[in-house]
Amino acid sequence: MHITLIGTGNMGAAFARQLDRAGHQVRITGRDLAKAQALAEQFPHVEAYPAAQALGDSEVVIVATAYPDAVGALRSLGDLRGKVVIDITNPLTADYMGLTVGHSSSAAEEIAKALPGIELVKAFNTLFAQVLADGPLFAGGQRGSVFAASDSERARQTALALARSLGFEGVDAGGLVNARYLEPLAGLNIYLGYGAGLGTSIAPTWIHK
Repeated sequence: MHITLIGTGNMGAAFARQLDRAGHQVRITGRDLAKAQALAEQFPHVEAYPAAQALGDSEVVIVATAYPDAVGALRSLGDLRGKVVIDITNPLTADYMGLTVGHSSSAAEEIAKALPGIELVKAFNTLFAQVLADGPLFAGGQRGSVFAASDSERARQTALALARSLGFEGVDAGGLVNARYLEPLAGLNIYLGYGAGLGTSIAPTWIHK
């Protein structure tokens, strides 16, 4: 896939590593272009661009910023109508132990409202950056899950295909309204990792017989 990646933090760097490893063509951008360039230099399939030039011929956009920055970062790319946008954000409180949006909406739904015309899918939000960077396999051979929720079948299947290309188990989580469940699930994972001291090599998965 041709992918535009917004964000050069821990999740952005982890995505760059795994997308490059899987052979995807990545255009990365962020608030600090020098940081994006330094990251891109580490991977043969990743190139850095200023935001206004970062979209190019990408089929998919991954927004790997904090939730409050997501809409502005996406708008900085230009016209995104018809693009698949993968939203990995979580609407966290300042102490990371709660959510600022929930019950009647979600971060994903709010981003979709702000950018009509995009095909938004919630995915990868339940993974710590360390898990994404290290890859999908856990002790005992258990494979990590990526949940994808979207009102667009195309966007949902694109996110699932991308997750599987990185080695993760893809779980179809239905419509975008189900982001209201996925974001609290990420919140629980953050609590277990930091609040309960289990560390960042954990992730929720779905087991079936």
